[in-house]
Amino acid sequence: MISTNRIWHKEAISIADLNAFGKGNMCEHLGIEFTELGANYLVAKMPVDHRTKQPFGLLHGGASVVLAESVASMASALVVDMEQASCVGIEINANHIRAMRTGYVFGKCTPLHLGATTHVWNIQITNDKNQLVCISRLTVSVLRKKN
Repeated sequence: MISTNRIWHKEAISIADLNAFGKGNMCEHLGIEFTELGANYLVAKMPVDHRTKQPFGLLHGGASVVLAESVASMASALVVDMEQASCVGIEINANHIRAMRTGYVFGKCTPLHLGATTHVWNIQITNDKNQLVCISRLTVSVLRKKN
């Protein structure tokens, strides 16, 4: 079981700093914004709109997976010393539970395992009523940089 103590490598990083990492990439394209950084969790939100819906007007399952991987990958990056290591996703799965047509979804990731070479994250995606929309798990490889 992962402790509720602070897990982040850096002592002080702001939500604005996290959102700056999302500029010019998939996060910006889909409107993903980081909203909360707790002692051992990270939250991001994503709109359910023309960018994230499938042709039948529902939240696209792939968009949910992008939200899950985005929030958990960022969390892994915050756990390690990024001057010494980089983090890359190696496996993700998702179960889509509830359909969404409008509003926002919120991805909250918490660690299941924080090892020297792998991290495993649980990501719960909910709607604004805190109802489960998708549950996902991401495994990340921690790659040591060569000096």
